[in-house]
Amino acid sequence: MALSISRRIVRSFGSLSALGFREYPTVADLSDQIAGDNLLHAECFSFSKGGPSFLGFRRFSTTILTPDSNGGAFPSDLLSSKTVLTPERTIGLYEDLVVPVTNFHNEDHGLMVLAGDVFDVPIRKDIIHRVVRWQLAKRQQGTHSTKTISEVSGTGRKPWQQKGLGRARHGSLRGPQFRGGATMHGPKPRSHAFKLNKKVRRLGLKIALSARAAEGKLLVFEDLEVPTHKTKNIVNYVNQMENTKKLLLVDGGPINEKLKLATQNLHYVNVLPSIGLNVYSILQHDALVMSRDAVNRIVERMHTPINR
Repeated sequence: MALSISRRIVRSFGSLSALGFREYPTVADLSDQIAGDNLLHAECFSFSKGGPSFLGFRRFSTTILTPDSNGGAFPSDLLSSKTVLTPERTIGLYEDLVVPVTNFHNEDHGLMVLAGDVFDVPIRKDIIHRVVRWQLAKRQQGTHSTKTISEVSGTGRKPWQQKGLGRARHGSLRGPQFRGGATMHGPKPRSHAFKLNKKVRRLGLKIALSARAAEGKLLVFEDLEVPTHKTKNIVNYVNQMENTKKLLLVDGGPINEKLKLATQNLHYVNVLPSIGLNVYSILQHDALVMSRDAVNRIVERMHTPINR
């Protein structure tokens, strides 16, 4: 297949119309027809079939379909009804995520865009470990206490004389070596909290949210309204979810009273306001359900500058 035809060969056969063939436009003529999104590609070739060579011409038209195109609807017979398999998404590229919005009745409420700098950050286990240790240490009560020698109940009299009895010398029966005596270097009430930078704490929450989003365990609801306070409504919904043993519901503002009553008897369903969302609670639950208002508040909180 040749891409060009010699002028001498064309002149030797004369006009194609004289031989009974239709004359096709040249490539130069086709270049003038390119307009907008319609791209025309021409290809010339020669062939012979039991006689002299004839000139063939093929023209290809590639049209780019856009939402503004007015070329009519795409033929339905060319559309496939099979599910298109998309390649797995690379985690941690800070790309915005588009998720469907539904509710407890599985009704469609459109789509929502999740900010990539909050819900698609690189997963770092070391940051999660530091934040969880900080949370557990900070919530530790620290009320443990032991009595020193001045706090133990008992007499202060010297048990026996210093010399002459052949026994070890002692000045009090409240010492740590006696039964019921004091405890040396024992724990005293104190705070176990230690300092962790706000940037690290904020990054830990972003990583936890990104991990749930990457696993497909982050659901966005229009709201967390339930028709009644009956527990069976929540139980039926949790049973429909696959591979979910514990569920965390996060609402934007104060928790609805009906939702609170419906979940208080379920040890595997917990409810939190957006201000109380934390890394440890996310890791304790298999699935995370957030209302649209909660997502907006979390994103706003993550984008708020840190006060130094």
